[in-house]
Amino acid sequence: MKTSLSIDWIDGMAFESEVNGHTIIIDAVEAVGGNDKGPRPKPLMLLSLAGCTGMDVVSILKKMRVELDNFSVEVEANQTEEHPKHFDEMKVVYKFWGKDLPMEKLQKAIDLSEERYCGVSAVYKKYVKMSNEIQINPEKS
Repeated sequence: MKTSLSIDWIDGMAFESEVNGHTIIIDAVEAVGGNDKGPRPKPLMLLSLAGCTGMDVVSILKKMRVELDNFSVEVEANQTEEHPKHFDEMKVVYKFWGKDLPMEKLQKAIDLSEERYCGVSAVYKKYVKMSNEIQINPEKS
């Protein structure tokens, strides 16, 4: 299946795109000619990973009949100093809130997402050192 999108220059360093019927603007900070009208492209890579695996995990846990009170996904990444600056390490932190959460089911849902279903993870792990961590009922930060 072929997929494509386009991005149109607005002004300065700002670009706009329509993705799944939603308008997204990306921009740079003022120090490099932008006006901070939207996020930078590289953090959206982290958002894509968090969203992809997060949706998988929620879907899988629902099928396993695991009840969550809350759930969040945090992606920590290391960016290289030299150009082209890129992420060389990413750690996905899965944070679960709920009563009597079964660790084995949480781990299985994460493993299925990371190894079978999440296309973003599948691409990233070919080029980036990937790891994960599970936190159950962590303190809100």
